[in-house]
Amino acid sequence: MSAQGGWRASAMLLAALLILWQLLYLVIGDIALRSPLQTVSHLVELFGSPRFWPHLTETVRAFGAAMLIATGAGLAIGFLLGLSRFAAAAFEPVLVALYSIPKVTLYPIVLLAFGLGMPAKIAFGAIHGLIPIALFTINGVRNVRPVFLKTGRVLRLSRLQMVRRVLLPAALPEIFSGLRIGFSLTLIGTILGEMFASQRGLGSLLMSAIGLHNLDVIMSVTLLIVAFAATVSGVLLAIDRRLRFRAR
Repeated sequence: MSAQGGWRASAMLLAALLILWQLLYLVIGDIALRSPLQTVSHLVELFGSPRFWPHLTETVRAFGAAMLIATGAGLAIGFLLGLSRFAAAAFEPVLVALYSIPKVTLYPIVLLAFGLGMPAKIAFGAIHGLIPIALFTINGVRNVRPVFLKTGRVLRLSRLQMVRRVLLPAALPEIFSGLRIGFSLTLIGTILGEMFASQRGLGSLLMSAIGLHNLDVIMSVTLLIVAFAATVSGVLLAIDRRLRFRAR
């Protein structure tokens, strides 16, 4: 699919979702929903409120740190295990088992280890994104063509040079797919961390609004999170497709 066709399909999907949202609002009413126009209008009001910005800044800082940790640790684990068949055979099943565990069950341990506040949110977000990045990196490194590795050995590259010049470029499409999934899961983990035990952040703002049944804030904050996640995911997906097309 061309880039123009992809954007056209995305625009059509967005229009369909907005129409569906408006129809649901007409059926349900103000009791449990707000219209798209009302939600966007209140979101603009939130951006104009000085009390909203500390929450947004807190979430951005927590998510940014969690994503950096998940990416760095995930890539490191992925390359270490991908370069060793024995290590991959021993530890990859452990990663898969950990990935299948509902992360909410780990939150009490995270709270005990990091306490309330920013460290717990960062840790909870990083836990969500680290494992998929590691698993995709392992798979990418393991599927590198043997001729590339043989060329690196002939050139007598060190292990670090092998990773930087051979493995990373060859495995980049697979790694990027892991980063795309890791981004979404890290964002979810960060928001969940703020919802359970935090005084600031978009997750905390959502929980307060839910407790007060403030539909305006609930719908506006949810729209902001969904719009951010969908936009970045769309960009990452486009880059992912281009990388895979070049790798053919």
